[in-house]
Parts: sequence; structure tokens; C-alpha cells
Amino acid sequence: MRLRHIEIFEAIRRTGSLTEAAAALHISQPAASKLLAHAESQLGFRLFDRVKGRLVATREAEILTPEIARLSQDLSSVRRLAANLRDRPHGHLRLGCAPALGLGLLPGVVRDSRDAQPGITFDIHTHHSAELVQGLLTRELDLAITFDTNDYPGLTRMGLGHTELVHLSRTATQGPMRLSELGDASGGTLIVLDAGDASGALLQLALDAQGLAPQVAIQVQTHYVACALVDAGCGDAIVDAITAQAMLRPGMNLRRLEPALRVPISIMTRNQDPLSALHRDLIERLRAACAARLAGLEAPA
Repeated sequence: MRLRHIEIFEAIRRTGSLTEAAAALHISQPAASKLLAHAESQLGFRLFDRVKGRLVATREAEILTPEIARLSQDLSSVRRLAANLRDRPHGHLRLGCAPALGLGLLPGVVRDSRDAQPGITFDIHTHHSAELVQGLLTRELDLAITFDTNDYPGLTRMGLGHTELVHLSRTATQGPMRLSELGDASGGTLIVLDAGDASGALLQLALDAQGLAPQVAIQVQTHYVACALVDAGCGDAIVDAITAQAMLRPGMNLRRLEPALRVPISIMTRNQDPLSALHRDLIERLRAACAARLAGLEAPA
């Protein structure tokens, strides 16, 4: 099948009508009919039957549908890539980041970048790891800031620094907290990150290594939701220090863990693209911000 055949197949499958499919593709109905006939001739079987005035996929077409849908999605990605190559403006950065980093780390860096270079503009997207990777590969993003430590074909990952996990509570307590104290301190109201998150996985590994299984009351997908739950009085949470510092409110108490559980922070770029001065400046500002945030995390006396 040719690309044009895939387009007419998808259009008819969505609309159930040759006329509507032709309109969707901005071609005439005879041209659409000819495309369908040519596709069926090449394949050697019918793709659609007419049932009560509508075109319905045949059994063979249904079998082909998942593969054709995948090819259609790949074609859409190519089109987005071409559009981004055409429209990419000068002095503009499209940043992707993990939600927690978008809240706690990025705002100050963007402010300082714009102060230093008033003409620079930003598009900022908060996504989880898989979406950040896809955004880089389709050139919808220039840089992605993430907790992800995996390596991906076509992408380069550079370390920016790290954060660490902390205990956040509305109970006033002093000194670092050992993992063995979690169960007693939370009183059965512990809030943790999903183990699919890098921080959640790190905490679970540390607990498993010590044979600990504190009772978990709430499991969440993002650090700032965990902080908001603590603020609302729902329990105690283990979150990353950058988000905890950004979300710290009166009456909330932050304690470091002992030993420290460090979460790496990385930035990803495309292998084939040289870094511009704009990119390098932003990366250095992010590194400095990571270091400053960690230095500002003071252990209670």
C-alpha cells in the first residue's frame, strides 16, 4: 500500500462514507473512489463492503487496521517534525520537564534567562518521561528536564545535579528521619509516589533493602500532589526536596532522610543537534539552580 492508500483507508474507516472521506482529504469523490480501487487492486481483496448505505471494513481490513494505524501515526509524526523544522523561530526554547521540576526548579531559571536575554521566549510543557522522549524525537521539544535515568537511541542525557527525598509533615519534629521511623511517624497515613516514578522506585528499593513495609495510605503520581495532600492534613509524604521547598507552607515540617536517598536530575537533547549558546546558557543555569536548591536544604538542628 502507498501512503495515499493509507490516507484513504483511514478516512473511510473513520467516516464510513466515500464522500466524507474525499472531503476530509480535500479531493473529489471520483479521485477517492479511484484511490480505493487502486489500493484494493494492489492488495487483491476488498477493504470495505457497503452495508445499509455505509462503508464497513471487511475482515481483511480489520486485520490490517492496527498496522495501518501505526503507520498513520508515524506519518503524522513526520509531518509534525517537518512543520517544526520549518517554523522553529530564533531565540525561542521549547522545554519539556517532569511536573515536579516545572514547579520547583524551572521558574527561577526562566526568570533569570529572560532577565539576561529579554528577547528570549519559551514554550514549557510538563510531561512524564515517555512523552518527553517522544517530544524530543519529533522536535516538538528542544530540551527535556527529567528524573529519568534511562538512555534512548538518538538522545543524549547529561546530568544536572540531584535532589533528595525528604519527609514532609504537619507534625513539628526535629532532626533527620530514618526509614525505620516512617511507620511510627506517619501513624498509618503515609503518602508516597507510585513505584513507576523514579523517586517512588528509589524509596521502595531502600525500604526493601532494610526489610521495611510501612503502611501506605495514599499513592500518587506527582510530587506536588503529595505536598498538597500533606498541606490539607491527609498525612505525611515522602517527596523530592525541590518540590517540598517550593510547596512548603506555614505549619508544614520538612525533614531529611538518613541515609540520604538521592534522585538524579538530567537534561536530554538530540544527538545530532549541536547545542547553541542559548541551550548551553540554560543548561548551566539549571545546574546552578540544582546546586543552590540542594545547598538551601538545611538539616534541622
